[in-house]
Amino acid sequence: QVQLVESGGGLVQAGGSLTLSCTVSGLTSTNIGMGWFRQAGWFRQAPGKEREFVAAMRWSAGHQYYGDSVKGRFAISKDNARKSMNLQMNNLKPEETAIYYCAGSRNGILSSIQNPAQYDSWGQGTQVTVSA
Repeated sequence: QVQLVESGGGLVQAGGSLTLSCTVSGLTSTNIGMGWFRQAGWFRQAPGKEREFVAAMRWSAGHQYYGDSVKGRFAISKDNARKSMNLQMNNLKPEETAIYYCAGSRNGILSSIQNPAQYDSWGQGTQVTVSA
């Protein structure tokens, strides 16, 4: 069974930085890692709010896409050595306190890359808390 696992969450002051990481396990091939997905990304969900698109990548081409609120501050990237995916978050704001989820899609289409329904694999999430 394919599983995604996030790491790197924690408590940070406003204006600070965190890097999240996502790895995949349960694949028959041990060499492909996150490349097993056509696209992979990050979403976040704060209490009482809907799940929000943060960033995603079309894995093969490496094209990156960002939610409007994080453009210029967050960066999604591949870790080729670990075959994982990272999310570098800079200049964090208190309103970005949420659970951050890693997600992967085997057959997602580009036009719906921001739609969580396109993703068929999800991690359990990692808490990010930004203090004022």
